[in-house]
Formats: sequence, C-alpha cells, structure tokens
Amino acid sequence: MIRLRNILQDRELFFVEPHQTVLEVAQTMSRLKVGAILVVDGDRLSGIFSERDLMTRVVVPGRDAATTPVGDVMSTHLATIDESATSSEAMERMHEHKCRHLPVLSGGRVTGMISMRDLMDVELENKVEEIQQMRAYIAGSV
Repeated sequence: MIRLRNILQDRELFFVEPHQTVLEVAQTMSRLKVGAILVVDGDRLSGIFSERDLMTRVVVPGRDAATTPVGDVMSTHLATIDESATSSEAMERMHEHKCRHLPVLSGGRVTGMISMRDLMDVELENKVEEIQQMRAYIAGSV
C-alpha cells in the first residue's frame, strides 16, 4: 500500500499567508495551476483557500479581492491526515469529510497537501500495473 509520504516526497510545499489579499492568492494559484492552496501562519496551518471559497465567499458577496485578506475568507474547519496514512485512507477521509484536498501532517507540522486527483492518479497507476502483470501471467501460461 502506498503511503502519502511516498506520494509527496519530491513535491514542493506551496502555501500563502493569511494577510495576503485574495487577489494575490488567486494569482499564485493561477500561476501554480492549483485549485486550492494551504494558508499557513508561521508554522501553523490556518486554513485552505480554494476556488469554491473564492466563488462563495468573495465573488458572490461582492467583496473586493484586491483588499480582502485571504484569512477572512478561507476554509478553517479542516480534515487533515498524517503522512504515514495510505492513499486508501486518504480517499476514505475525503469521502467522509466531503472534501477534495487534505493537508498532510507529520508530528503536527504541515508537510504537504494531497488532492483527489493525486489519489486517482496513484490508483490508475496501480490498476495499469495490475493489468500488465495479469497479461504477463496469462501470456506465460499459454
């Protein structure tokens, strides 16, 4: 079973700070091509800011993205997961909490974020490998 630490081992940790404006954060997310980003204050996880937060907490209420601090509109009720968890456990946690992104922790410190897309990619890789092994087995037994 694949552990989250293995999935995240070569990834850079991207985050923003609560005082940054929504516009700055949205520009960062666009540049990084991500749909959500961690909000960290010092070494403490404060929240996550997502495209959904942008729509429901900034655009729809008519807030000014250039002046609104992301800390005022980020999601703060977060499900998290330890980096020693498996990809299956992460999928279960996402399903249970109805979210698509999970901050990954080690000893209470943020080490990364895993997305549903990341987990689907891992699952697809596993299925492709299983199919290749089955084909090799079948070809060898003929």
